[in-house]
Amino acid sequence: MSRPTAEIEFTDSHQRLIQAAAEAFMEEGYRASIDRIAERAGVARQTVYNHFPCKEDLFSEVARNHADTILVALDGDVGDFRKQLLDFATALQQRVLSDEGLAMFRTLSAEVPHFPALGQAFFDKGPGQTVRGLAAFLDRAMGDGHLRRDDPLFAAETLMGMLYGYEHTRRLFCGSGSACPALDAKQTKIAQIVDCFLRAFARETKQP
Repeated sequence: MSRPTAEIEFTDSHQRLIQAAAEAFMEEGYRASIDRIAERAGVARQTVYNHFPCKEDLFSEVARNHADTILVALDGDVGDFRKQLLDFATALQQRVLSDEGLAMFRTLSAEVPHFPALGQAFFDKGPGQTVRGLAAFLDRAMGDGHLRRDDPLFAAETLMGMLYGYEHTRRLFCGSGSACPALDAKQTKIAQIVDCFLRAFARETKQP
């Protein structure tokens, strides 16, 4: 059964607003006006408030949308465990290490001292939601015997740090220009990181 036209239009406007807000926040910081966001999305100012009661809610929704994009690789049951982790790792790096992701990080770094509650909201809906989703997936994987039983949140934070830490710092300072090492082997490096993680949390084998 097809959805009503009004529902489709509402969903379409909602997604356009999230995309427009992400672009505006990256370019102008949190001070980007609702009018500018509405103009980018091609909607009236009141339409923004029909979807989001305040700008902070819109900013938080941008973070949640980013997290959902990354976590989609872990939806459902644990199947091809290594492939699911590779898909997650690829999505994470594409999101946080992209030019857009780095721009958002720079924006937040500048804004958080002035809007500490905003930073907390973004963290909870973005990185916080991502690590909780990954921990839930790893908990299921531990229960299915893919990994040894350990603290799933610690395991999730460990994998996130391996995928995110050094490369994020390098990209922040070096950018994507010629002064930086080539990224041609990105997928190989992701596989190396995931396999290192799998060895670190591998099931313990009983000695004969």
